[in-house]
Amino acid sequence: MGIYDRDYYRQERRAFAWGGPRTIVATLIILNVLLFLADGLFARQNHQITKALALHPGDLALKEPWRWVRLLTYGFVHHWPPQFGHILFNMLGLWFLGRDVESLYGRKEFLRLYLALILVGGLVWAVTGKLREVPEGDTLLGASGAVVGIVLLYALNFPHRTLILFPLPIPVRAWVLGLFIVGVDLFRAVSESLNPDAENHVAYTVHLAGAAFAFFYYRFRWNLSRFPGAWFSLDWFKPRPKLRLHEPPPEELDLNEEVDRILEKIHREGEASLTRKERRTLETASREYQKRRQNSGRS
Repeated sequence: MGIYDRDYYRQERRAFAWGGPRTIVATLIILNVLLFLADGLFARQNHQITKALALHPGDLALKEPWRWVRLLTYGFVHHWPPQFGHILFNMLGLWFLGRDVESLYGRKEFLRLYLALILVGGLVWAVTGKLREVPEGDTLLGASGAVVGIVLLYALNFPHRTLILFPLPIPVRAWVLGLFIVGVDLFRAVSESLNPDAENHVAYTVHLAGAAFAFFYYRFRWNLSRFPGAWFSLDWFKPRPKLRLHEPPPEELDLNEEVDRILEKIHREGEASLTRKERRTLETASREYQKRRQNSGRS
């Protein structure tokens, strides 16, 4: 079962246009598909590409830190057919819903968010695997945890949008879809814990880890752009400051040109990329424009 957002169908060609700006979503899909085809066409006998990039329970070993890179790489490889639906539904969910989330948070923040979702899911799987003494032969691969997180963020930000589930043309609200996906994953994760001997090929804990991270990201307005410069600080967990009206210090600048530059930056990278100075500039411009409208109304 896939998802189709009827409000954004017209954007599909532009997102994949080679000559224009390609979205992060389109780039991620292309990368996943290329790795999938390379593994199936050039390493079909033993699937060495998938084996090299998939995550293993022992990859957290302190003696072999180079294996930690698999905490990210596993999210870009998928099972080769007959499990073709693994990559198909992941990429469909990312394509139809991820573009709006990217537009909301900006290209750079969306990429940081997507990688963080993969990382968190991989860590949760590796740690729980160690605790449950999962055999070393077991592996984790696929973008499902990150995609579930993106779907939940879509549902949280656009809860009342109508989505069409296919192949059956069933309209459903976005918040219903998000609640349904999390509920199913939670039910199956509990069932799996109660019956550990049952054969299962889906890492529901990774799905739930992605959903939990997405919820906290939305609830506390996290800004991952602070993460690279704060390895030993929790400042990046602090919420993004909201724009508030106050008297900033006078600055010598062409207000109109500076506002145009800041608005272009928001369009390109999202509101989270703004510095405090740029936020103060927008607040100053807001007051100035209000004064101008009031003065023009009196004359």
